[in-house]
Amino acid sequence: MEQEQHPHPLKNRLYVIIFGTHTSAGRAFDIGLLIAILTSLCIVVAQSVPEIQLAYGVPLHYIELGLTGLFTIEYLVRLYCSPKPFAYARSYYGVVDLLAILPTYIAPFVPGASYMVVIRMLRIMRIFRILRLVGYLQDSNLLLRSLLMARRKVFIFFSTVGILVTIFGSLIYVIEGPEHGFTSIPKSIYWAIVTITTVGYGDIVPQTGLGKTIASLTMLLGYSILAVPTGIITAELNNEMKSHRQLVKCPNCSKSGHETEAMFCKYCGSELADPDQRVVPVETSDK
Repeated sequence: MEQEQHPHPLKNRLYVIIFGTHTSAGRAFDIGLLIAILTSLCIVVAQSVPEIQLAYGVPLHYIELGLTGLFTIEYLVRLYCSPKPFAYARSYYGVVDLLAILPTYIAPFVPGASYMVVIRMLRIMRIFRILRLVGYLQDSNLLLRSLLMARRKVFIFFSTVGILVTIFGSLIYVIEGPEHGFTSIPKSIYWAIVTITTVGYGDIVPQTGLGKTIASLTMLLGYSILAVPTGIITAELNNEMKSHRQLVKCPNCSKSGHETEAMFCKYCGSELADPDQRVVPVETSDK
């Protein structure tokens, strides 16, 4: 991967180490960064346990502050050495890097904000760039595109489910009433959501025969609709995979339709291009 050159030697050196992975220093930096992120996350999780917080709260707090300081320096250095600092700041990793350090600074003013540093988990996505797992990136991008293509259908589906739970919640409220625990329509809608998703907490249950009939219909309907979003997303995923195959063309006979991982043309037997070079990889650079 070619890196942009800077007229300033220091900036260029920092850019190669921080944004690049083709050098041993760059790989060591990113792996060390991942270790620091995982350490920070473990500390945040540990601090949420009352016994650990009581016994080791102070040292854990200072370790977390130290790590946040390192992440802050790292973020500022990225802005300094990036050839396009504003583009980096607006990029996915730039926004995540900023959100990863802000909670610690606003925690003194917003109680509980310190636990929002779990946003740092998103930075683990750098492992794809570090290990050059282009295939995994392409697969994850394929799934993401399928979800985006299905968003309207999924929205309509959830809107329909919302209407159904409102109807069933209102019916059960009228039938059962406050004397059986259905004290309001919102609480009855909560019961309908729990029932239609087949969770069934059992904190509110119908007592009358008609109410149990409504509950039975709601549960059966829940089983019926569970497969709907799966089918929608699966169909879109299949369409995306078909489109993806069309990008793999044989340089000899120019026919497409090959599997992404195929090494040879299934029509003429000619060697295909390297799998990692067939499709433009998902942009993971922090530029």
